[in-house]
Amino acid sequence: MKNPLFAAALFLSLGAVQSQASSLPGERPVSVVAADNDKAAIEKVITAYRDALKEANAGKVVALYTKDAVLMPPGAPTAVGQEQVKATYEYVFNAIKLDINFTIDDIAVNGNNAIVRSTSKGTAVVNANGQSAPEENRELFVFQKVSGQWKIARYMYNKTK
Repeated sequence: MKNPLFAAALFLSLGAVQSQASSLPGERPVSVVAADNDKAAIEKVITAYRDALKEANAGKVVALYTKDAVLMPPGAPTAVGQEQVKATYEYVFNAIKLDINFTIDDIAVNGNNAIVRSTSKGTAVVNANGQSAPEENRELFVFQKVSGQWKIARYMYNKTK
């Protein structure tokens, strides 16, 4: 496969990771402490993402993504690269105000790549008329460690109902 991030995501999503403390064939073992530190760092990124969504701040959101990020929202075109990702969030923030919280279901770390499965619940308020509606999604994040920092490399979500 030409894209190592895709290969890692596919490998992790197929359940090939035995545990956070074990290693894959040919790799050095990952210590439990390192895995816990990575998981804590990833959780901080998701908290920062939640806060940026609440602030409707596309610049803060995009800063959490890799330069070659891919955003796959439901019912909308795929955004590739930070410029398109930012434009997508600006469009969303012009239409609605979000107040959601994330629940992380699991985090699988493999070297400089990680997959996070989560759900979110909260409200969306339509900016044009002030109407509020419940907002619930399930999410799949693919993270990549870039220069020692965890960033969102791929993000897909859809409605739970």
